[in-house]
Amino acid sequence: MAKIISVELRVVGLDPKVRRSDAIQSFERQETPIVTIRDSDGFEGTGYSYTIGTGGASIMALLENTLAPALIGQDPDRIDAIWRRLLFLTHATSVGAITSLALAAIDTALWDLRCRKNGQPLWKAAGGNRENVPLYTTEGGWLHIATSDLVSDALQMQERGFRGAKIKIGKEHVSEDAARLSAVRDAVGPDFEIMVDANQGLSLSEALRRLPVLAETDIGWFEEPLPADDVAGHVQLARASSVPIAVGESMYSLSQFKDYLVSGAASIVQVDVARIGGITPWLKVAHLAEAHNVLVCPHFLMELHVSLVCAIPNARWLEYIPQLDLITREPMRMEAGLAYPSDTPGLGIDWDWDAIEAMSESHRLLK
Repeated sequence: MAKIISVELRVVGLDPKVRRSDAIQSFERQETPIVTIRDSDGFEGTGYSYTIGTGGASIMALLENTLAPALIGQDPDRIDAIWRRLLFLTHATSVGAITSLALAAIDTALWDLRCRKNGQPLWKAAGGNRENVPLYTTEGGWLHIATSDLVSDALQMQERGFRGAKIKIGKEHVSEDAARLSAVRDAVGPDFEIMVDANQGLSLSEALRRLPVLAETDIGWFEEPLPADDVAGHVQLARASSVPIAVGESMYSLSQFKDYLVSGAASIVQVDVARIGGITPWLKVAHLAEAHNVLVCPHFLMELHVSLVCAIPNARWLEYIPQLDLITREPMRMEAGLAYPSDTPGLGIDWDWDAIEAMSESHRLLK
């Protein structure tokens, strides 16, 4: 039986290529914890996580002081057992973002190691349901962007083959959101999907007020309209809305998704592999959603999510927000508005280790 013999920890700071702003925050910097796990058979796997600007030091401290030392000597193929053991080690800080983001870096590394060892790409190892997935873009729809530029970007992406675009909403008055959405819809026509995202920035009354505007412009989904812990508010909104309600990027456990699904509070699940704690719990959420006949359209992390959405039967979209261009050699494969998972064994991410070494802000090897 192979055993884990070392865990290497790095964190890299990445600056987005474009300014990213929404109803509650501005995304200025991405801290990216990277974990490499090696076993006694000579195999290794690399996983990662992310933050939006802050919290990276806390994640790295949890990895270095608690989680990584607990991996040494463990059987790397017992991924679910390891995930549960590490969750118990941090039970005083679970459920929450710091713990989930740290667990995700380890769990994705273990899946990468397993897939490399078995000679399988992740999308096949996790289910192998489909060979590609449609893309929608978020990069041109940020809240600070002028309406004319929203229209221009949507038209450009439509011409490139993208099937849809997400537009941030949450302007001070509903009329401003309405004008932006109407302008884009008039430009792209009826066959191009438009999604909207309020980033938890609305009250229930304001969300209800926007429903007629969203229905009139044939919006594909209404994302994070309310604070993520307001399940009852989402139930009320979902019952009143003809537009699908999408949630999930700000949820950190299988049980939280269960509460939404059993109460009918959402009809699209946007589970984020980093914020849920890794591939192991991500797949459980996806299968739970399948049991409720609910679609999975994950948040962010397209370079990893492309394999996961192609593994399951109930995925519909992949969100296009480039994240890893500065530290990978080859980008995710895209053709005619479709994304394709890599057939290379592992996660399918082609890390540029020279760039990672040059950009690493901290580096620790534990044996």
